[in-house]
Amino acid sequence: MRTSEKPAGRPPVNAERQGSAGALSGPASRKLPVPPRERRPALAALALLLILGGALATTLLVLRSGDRVSAIQITQQVGTGQRIPLAAMQEVQIADTGIGYVSYADRPRVAENYARVTLLPGTLLTREMVVSSSAELGPGKARVGLALKPGQLPSGLAQGDRVQVIHVPGRGGAADAQGRVLAQAALVQSVGTSGRNGPSGQVTIIVDATVSPTITAYASNGEIALAELPGAR
Repeated sequence: MRTSEKPAGRPPVNAERQGSAGALSGPASRKLPVPPRERRPALAALALLLILGGALATTLLVLRSGDRVSAIQITQQVGTGQRIPLAAMQEVQIADTGIGYVSYADRPRVAENYARVTLLPGTLLTREMVVSSSAELGPGKARVGLALKPGQLPSGLAQGDRVQVIHVPGRGGAADAQGRVLAQAALVQSVGTSGRNGPSGQVTIIVDATVSPTITAYASNGEIALAELPGAR
């Protein structure tokens, strides 16, 4: 009579299932319940608005930086109190930064006004630099034309400079006579063009009307010299 032998090393299937079930039912396999996440639609909407606002601001800055306006640039020096000539203005395109630059379209009106301060070449004209009336050309002032020789005026003298008008005695004067200042800070209104031999010597200055006859008389005798005052512009 045969008896069936079962493998000794392998437990019965039921025992295996029971052991597995017992392992899952232990305290280590138990998980705590997770509370459901609360949705906050207000915060999500605020974040979306901030993102959109930042993108819009960036776009506006980029577009604004590309805006160009037409402005007036000064090409030659214009002294304080002098008219701003059309020849001294040229058109430039600059970024719109909000500064009150004078539009190039207003140049005919600008040419009827005067410089409040000395305008140097390269200056971008603003409204604060222009005045409708000039104290330099007002009552009590006189324009005096001079025809000077080399040595009687400094080289490089330009419109808008300030000069001392000095009486230099001629040969018939006393040997020890010194120059006398007739005008302390006269404004140079115009200077003649320079030639091969230097400046032409034609200079127009603005002085007080009280000294203009004296300057004119000395100038006719060749006894006038000009000394530039660079720091008095």
